[in-house]
Amino acid sequence: MSVQPLEEIEVFKLSEEIADGWWEIVSEWSPFAKDTVGKQIVRAADSIGANIAESYGRYHFGEKINHLYYSRGSLYEAKFFARRARKRKLVSEETYNQMIRELGALAPMLNSYINSKKAQRKNV
Repeated sequence: MSVQPLEEIEVFKLSEEIADGWWEIVSEWSPFAKDTVGKQIVRAADSIGANIAESYGRYHFGEKINHLYYSRGSLYEAKFFARRARKRKLVSEETYNQMIRELGALAPMLNSYINSKKAQRKNV
């Protein structure tokens, strides 16, 4: 069985798009907004993909799955800070809805990816 390159895994590609999207948005904020909500949301969004990448590089399935759970936690952290950004009028309703849709699409993809790793562990 050949291993799919990390950069071709759909859940990873979407996580990169989301992280880059938040970077573009936050880079235009005031220094105070960047230093508070901005840094948090960018770190959370970056952490989604970073933990998928770290999972990919791990040898043991338990560690792979653990890092995917961290990724899922970061996804929900990003949703939290997206809500804060909307509430504090740092993003428009349209931008907020787009980012929440993307995070919402990523969640089931990430769950499926986690389940596929669990199934692989059982079949080894």
